[in-house]
Amino acid sequence: MPFGCAQEEFDCSTPAALLDSVAKVANQGKFERLPEFIEIGAREITYSDGVTEASAIGDVKGKLSEMLGQLGRVAKKMKERYAMEIAKESKAATKSADRFGLGPMVQGIVLDPFAFLAEKRQHLTAEDLGDGTAALLWRNEPALGGTIALVETDAGWRVTVPVELVQGQEFWPQTREEWAVVASMMLAVQNSLLDFERELDTGKFKTLQQATERIGRLLGESVVVQSVIYASMKQNTKPASPTE
Repeated sequence: MPFGCAQEEFDCSTPAALLDSVAKVANQGKFERLPEFIEIGAREITYSDGVTEASAIGDVKGKLSEMLGQLGRVAKKMKERYAMEIAKESKAATKSADRFGLGPMVQGIVLDPFAFLAEKRQHLTAEDLGDGTAALLWRNEPALGGTIALVETDAGWRVTVPVELVQGQEFWPQTREEWAVVASMMLAVQNSLLDFERELDTGKFKTLQQATERIGRLLGESVVVQSVIYASMKQNTKPASPTE
């Protein structure tokens, strides 16, 4: 799918409009649209298979969009299926304790993963720096220590991470294979969400807690496996230490 803010309902013409659009998308549950508002700087690199870094990043954004779309569908079904439990805000539902103690966090991620974008919009502002960039502020202070900014592109304003801050970081993808693994991470999470949705549709889970524990395990397993693969690749591509 193409990325952009050309659609009338999501205005990105100014930094403030971008923040409003992000909040609107989150509030509407159209999570698959969120990657449209992200700009990741690509180097002018073409890998051995002919794929450019810009294309590899585009593939990651596409997979992220598909994964977030699936997350949105699962969240909607969960809210409908367990509406009474959620409305009561019962102690069991809010704690959702499992053996790993991740219940509350998983429940929040699944039921309303981007609620903060809409709920906390009033605390987010943008200071236009006049050079095609804007500082993202949280309660008038640099958001996340200034590691997230806004940038003006041909298609409007976008959220970005300054390239100079991430290119030298160990975690940042540097090769075609590493970008492919990042895309695979998105696909693995999407597949886990699909598996969970199928089980949810059968009525397998009688309570919100049961559903939360199951999806937490599925997501945890897929993320761990892909993270191990990625970490192994990064380790193998580290330059050898100079020998004396």
